Formats: sequence, structure tokens, C-alpha cells
Amino acid sequence: MSSIPHDHAAAHGEGPDGHAHHPTGIMRWITTTNHKDIGTMYLWFSFTMFIVGGCMALTIRAELFQPGLQVVNPEFFNSMTTLHGLIMVFGALMPGAVGFANWMIPMQIGAPDMAFARMNNWSFWLLPPAAILLVGSLFVPGGAAAAGWTMYPPLTIQAGMGMDFTIFAVHIMGASSIMGSINIITTILNLRAPGMTLMKMPLFCWTWLITAYLLIAVMPVLAGAVTMLLTDRHFGTTFFNAAGGGDPVLFQHVFWFFGHPEVYIIILPAFGIVSEIIPTFSRKPLFGYASMVYAVAAIAILSFIVWAHHMFTTGLPTAGILFYMYATMLIAIPTGVKVFNWLATMWKGSLTFEAPMLFAIGFLFLFTLGGFTGLVCAIQPIDVQIQDTYYVVAHFHYVMVAGTLFAFFGGTYYWLPKWCGRMYDAKLAEAHFWLSFVFFNVTFFPMHFLGLAGMPRRVPDYAQQFADWNMVASIGSFGFGFTQLLFFYIVVKAIRSGAKAPAKPWEGATTLEWTVPSPAPYHTFETPPFVK
Repeated sequence: MSSIPHDHAAAHGEGPDGHAHHPTGIMRWITTTNHKDIGTMYLWFSFTMFIVGGCMALTIRAELFQPGLQVVNPEFFNSMTTLHGLIMVFGALMPGAVGFANWMIPMQIGAPDMAFARMNNWSFWLLPPAAILLVGSLFVPGGAAAAGWTMYPPLTIQAGMGMDFTIFAVHIMGASSIMGSINIITTILNLRAPGMTLMKMPLFCWTWLITAYLLIAVMPVLAGAVTMLLTDRHFGTTFFNAAGGGDPVLFQHVFWFFGHPEVYIIILPAFGIVSEIIPTFSRKPLFGYASMVYAVAAIAILSFIVWAHHMFTTGLPTAGILFYMYATMLIAIPTGVKVFNWLATMWKGSLTFEAPMLFAIGFLFLFTLGGFTGLVCAIQPIDVQIQDTYYVVAHFHYVMVAGTLFAFFGGTYYWLPKWCGRMYDAKLAEAHFWLSFVFFNVTFFPMHFLGLAGMPRRVPDYAQQFADWNMVASIGSFGFGFTQLLFFYIVVKAIRSGAKAPAKPWEGATTLEWTVPSPAPYHTFETPPFVK
């Protein structure tokens, strides 16, 4: 093992220059317990899965470019829609959020590292095998799962071996999420620097603290649901099999009890990132900090009592329908508080429009639009008409892509100088924003029209009347997909040859991570800073 340093000081992690050293080469990454290394691995894993899931999305859009069967057979098309959803949710968005948490939370609260450093390593290294299981399921007899990412029975009970791969992968990713959450909660509650009270924490830490509690609450529910699927498939139980006295709708209740908090698990860290960026580039403190914290908590609590709005067409009793309608509309209130607070932060601020701010404002505009289309879905008589149509696809891509993904792009541009110590090409980053913004809308806005006209989702073929908007959406999707190669180029170019970044590249930044040099030292706070 030539990579292990030989001198005595280095053997204890200190080089002759007093800087911490670490194993080099592949072992650094496999054995690391450093929150920055693990955060980096999460972010690269997330981007890789984003590209894999994106290729699946482009397969879907290539098939839908024209009516008729074009590119793939219907079974494979169904596998694409299923794996695209699972990979984007569990492989791209959630690990991306955890990557930001790993990198930034210890630095923002003045902690030396995460509370459970070895468990942190383990929770990352569970993800690649799970991803291999998911993607590998395409190559087993019978092909991958093809029942939609929600895995509804009875299709999932009858499916082939690929479904078992999927169930196993979801279990492993769930275990990873639970361990990561325990780690984040313990770090935030126990390792804050002296003087850093909870109500002085950056909002990103708050959103993640609340997200972590959500994950611990609902991941075991998903595990239970897929375990019941597994026993229905192989051990003769009939939880969801009507022939044996079970009920397929029971699965929907259990799944959406996980699934609805899950959408907030994905968006809350994005709220946190945007709440860091907007004050920085408005050069003002965040407006209504305490109300923001309470709003995030309110969203999290309400997310547990709205799950059946995904099930308005399953024959719920009228009282149930009314309850879920009103509870869903209630979530608009704390979400509106956040939107108005972000707008008030920008109001009369000294704004500049660097790439992080562009993505934050793009997020604000498009996420709000996605929220309004969600309110439309909350109205049961309308939902019956648009249930399972492209309107729903449009709605959730506005909150997932224009919401979470845009926030992640903004967060990457915001913290990249701190991560790698170099500045990115600002002109290219702005081009990345405008291309993403335009192509995103060209892709997903027409889907509202398709859905309102009655085009069902998850179909490989469609009637001639839907042809024009499908062609527009497909063209937009390829533009959006290839734009993300520009993002990859910008990041790699910055890491390899960007201009040296100062400790504080954004003059409006006030949080702790901007008090350390760029790139951030391998061990940030050997002695905790004191927060005034």
C-alpha cells in the first residue's frame, strides 16, 4: 500500500506542514469518513443517476415524438417510465439533497464533521449497489419493473423477476436515507458551535433538520409496503390480492402515506438552498426568518394528513374527499408564506443576477406555477377529469425539476467556489440557466394542454389530436437534456482550470462557511468558532 504515508506525524493524520493528510487514490474514497468527501461522492452519484434517468426520459420522449410505435416496444416503454421515476426520485434528487447536507451542514453550524462519521460512509456506499440493482433489472428475464414508479398492485404482484430487484433496491436506498437522517439530526442538535442557537442556524440547516425527521417517519412505511408486495409475490400472502380477500387500494394508502411526505422531503432542502441564495444576492437578511422556520415545520406536519388526494378516483367516501381537499389546500398557506418572504427579501434589495440568483428566481417563478397547478389537482371534481393524464406529469415536473433541480443547480453554482476553490465561467453558467429555463418550459408547459385534452400518461401511443404538442414537448426535452452536458462541462472546467476563488466570492454572504478559506480545508473547524 504505497499510498500510506510513512513518517510518524503523517501516520497520525498530520503532515510536516501541519495540514491533515488522507489516503490517496481509490482508498481515500472507499474508506473516507470525511463529510466533504462523502458529500462530493453523493453529488457525483446524484449527477450520474440524473444522466441515467434522463436518458430514460429521452427514450420516452423519442417514442412519443409522433403517434404510432416508433422506437421501443410497449413493455420496454413501461419499464422506462417506471425506472425513470424511481431513479430520479431515489437515485438523483434525494442523494443530491444529502450531498448538499453533508457538505454544508457541518460548515454552517461550525461542527468539525458529521456526528457518526463511519455510518456516513456506510449510508453512501449502500447507494451504488442499489442503483446497480435498479438499472440491472433491465437485463433479467422478463425485463425491469413496468408498473409505474408507484409500484401499484395487481401489476406488481404479477410482474417478473425485475420487480424483486426493484423491491430490494428500494429497501437498500431507504436504509441509506434513514441512516443519513439520524446522522443529520444528531449533528445539528449536538454539534453546533457555541452561541449558535437553533434560531440562529442558517435556514438550510433548518429545512434539513425537518426533512430528516420526515424521512425517519416515512421510510419504514415504504419498506413495509414493498415487503407486503414481496410476500404477496412469493410467500402466499394476499395483502393486496382481491382473490384472497386483500385489497389493492390498501397498497395505495400505505404507499401514499410515504409518498406525500416524500415530495416535501425532496422540496424542503431546495427551499433551504434558495433561502441561502436570495438573501446573499439581495444583500439583505432573509425576511421573516422565524416565520420561515415555522412555515417549514407546518408544511412537514400537514404533509402527513393529505396522502389520499392521490386517490380521489378510488371511491373514497364524501367525508374523506372533503377532508383531503381542504387539508391539501391548507398546505398552500405555509408555502405562500415562504414565497412572499422570498419576494420581500428581494424587495428594495441591492440585487445582482449571478447564476445562483438566476436559478433561485427561476425556481421561485416556476415552483409557484407548479404549486398552483397542484391546487387545481386538489379540487376533487376537477381531479377526476385530470387524474392520470399528462396534466399531472406537467404539475409534478414543475415542482420536481423547476423546483428541486433548479435549486440544486443554483446551490452548486453558489457553493462550488467553496468546494473546489475555483470560480466557474459566469457567462456559460448564465447560458446554462437560460437554456434550461426555456427548454424546460417548452417540454413541460404543453403537457398541461395535453392533459386537459385528455391524453393519459404512461402510454407509448396516442391519438392524432395530441401529435403537435407531443412533438413540441419531445423537442424541448432533448434540448433540456443536452443542456445538462453544458452544466457538466462548466463544473469540470471550474474544478480543473477556474480562476482562484476568494474565501468570500459573494459580498452578500453572511453564513459561517464563508469565513474559512476556499477551497474549504479538509478538516474545517478543529476548534469551534464562537457565533455572536
